[in-house]
Amino acid sequence: QVQLEESGGGLVQPGGSLRLSCLASGMIFRMKSMDWYRQAPGKARELVASMNSRGATNYADSAHGRFTISGDIANNKIYLQMNRLKPEDTAVYSCNARVDYCRGYGCSLDVWGQGTQVTVAS
Repeated sequence: QVQLEESGGGLVQPGGSLRLSCLASGMIFRMKSMDWYRQAPGKARELVASMNSRGATNYADSAHGRFTISGDIANNKIYLQMNRLKPEDTAVYSCNARVDYCRGYGCSLDVWGQGTQVTVAS
């Protein structure tokens, strides 16, 4: 069983910064990718940033230049550094991981964290 544990959400003023953390634990043979999503009330879930096992990253246009995903895929952890936050960044941010739990193929899991609230307001 694989679990994701998130931390770092909270209330911050516009222009401020937050750092989100995600740690995966459990029966993980291979960590294939780890990602950050967000969803605001009444809106579709959006991929914010992702990192694969080779360290390659990509970002949503709204996050590029302000957010940075980093971490250690081999040790099953990632971070999301968020700078110059705007009120429109307010959302529930969720960590996602794609893992293999055995040596072979056909034992993949797509695992989600519980989500952490980020609120940007004066």
